[in-house]
Amino acid sequence: MSHPGPTVAEILASHESGSGSPIHTAARVADAIAARGDDGTWITPVPREQLLAAAAEIEQRPGARTLPLYGVPFGVKDSIDVAGWPSTLACPDFAYTATETAPAVQRLLDAGALFVGKTNLDQFATGLNGTRTPYPIPRSVFGGDLISGGSSSGSARAVALGEVPFCVATDTAGSGRVPAALNGIVGWKPSRGLISTVGLVPACKSLDCLTLMATQIEDLDRVFEVIAGVDPADPWSRERGERFDGRRIRVGLPAEDELEFFGDEVFRHAHLGMRDRLARLGFDCTATTLRPFLDAGELLYQGPWVAERLVEFETFLAEHPDSILPVIREILTGGFRFNAVDVFRAQQRLQELKAAVSRMWADFDVMVVPTIGTTFTVPQVLADPIAANTVLGHYTHFGNLLDLTAIAVPVGMTADGRPLSAMVFGPALADDTVLAAAARILDEPRPLVAHSEVRLAERERR
Repeated sequence: MSHPGPTVAEILASHESGSGSPIHTAARVADAIAARGDDGTWITPVPREQLLAAAAEIEQRPGARTLPLYGVPFGVKDSIDVAGWPSTLACPDFAYTATETAPAVQRLLDAGALFVGKTNLDQFATGLNGTRTPYPIPRSVFGGDLISGGSSSGSARAVALGEVPFCVATDTAGSGRVPAALNGIVGWKPSRGLISTVGLVPACKSLDCLTLMATQIEDLDRVFEVIAGVDPADPWSRERGERFDGRRIRVGLPAEDELEFFGDEVFRHAHLGMRDRLARLGFDCTATTLRPFLDAGELLYQGPWVAERLVEFETFLAEHPDSILPVIREILTGGFRFNAVDVFRAQQRLQELKAAVSRMWADFDVMVVPTIGTTFTVPQVLADPIAANTVLGHYTHFGNLLDLTAIAVPVGMTADGRPLSAMVFGPALADDTVLAAAARILDEPRPLVAHSEVRLAERERR
């Protein structure tokens, strides 16, 4: 897989060896962003002089070259707080200047990473298509008026353009995986609670996840070792599961007639061709059903979870209705139609589906499905915004409801030149197995020990 810009590993190697430096990297990033102008990727990029000053500060830290992310640039979705910078959620009237940095972002800064700016998103992180923003609508890096996907639209573009090697984004219903699919990068939604969500303006607090986007699994591994950690201030926080032990991975594949491509035969043919290659890659494949997963997915927007968005935005909606994009306003007000009985009915149904799904993991370790079943252009989405959005979330809506870990993996192009993405998902805390499967699909070597352990061994040898 080709990379649009240097990876985390390559940037670290150049900074540690002295062939490059954080200041040189900062200048390159600032130039790349400036050259593209206001293309819908960034809402608030750090101005060039401030970025260079921040890079200089990193270079002057004691033991700077041993920092795990020494001078590595990154972007942050504009629903996550960084002290001193506005959090807009793509709604200018909602914007405020953050006074504290989200703990997950602070861990990156402490590790020497270079904050480049806040990225564009679907307003209030509501949407999977990337068109729901008052700022310029971002397009996929593949052109042809193809949508970028959302809600983490700008984050995916920033990585796919090579402006930064990774971004911190979010994924409640597919917001990290869908734009990753449409921009040809990896987008990983870890198990809920492995990355603190303190400092994130919630979409649906019981489902929200901070996620990582990059161009390769090695970069995800390196960043995750820094950003993950139990946070007592996050009631959903938990420890990560065991590391993958190198065994053969068992893959569940749904029956072909259960896969939905919405009439897109080019996408169907491309995905089934990718599936045929899995056995040759060393996976043990077994037939299974997607039905309980899809049934859970339907609960997300047809059920009362949409009302959870009102916990955060009800007051703003009442006081500033005209500040909210009409399609977002329609979704938020839709939450008022549910009552307490609806909530309990949906929770009980979800528990039944969770139980059915938990029994399935005895037969395989991960499942592989399309990340999205088809693509849309910007005009197609604007013409029918809610229906298009539902189609985009067909394979992603169930992820957090069922407490899964999932990653979107680029697997080439369709015959007509659109990006193809497979989604690998597994049960909660099977993150390392899911990453190992993704690395194998990408033909990317992945060590069975953590990068931090490798770095420590190298340092001891020196």
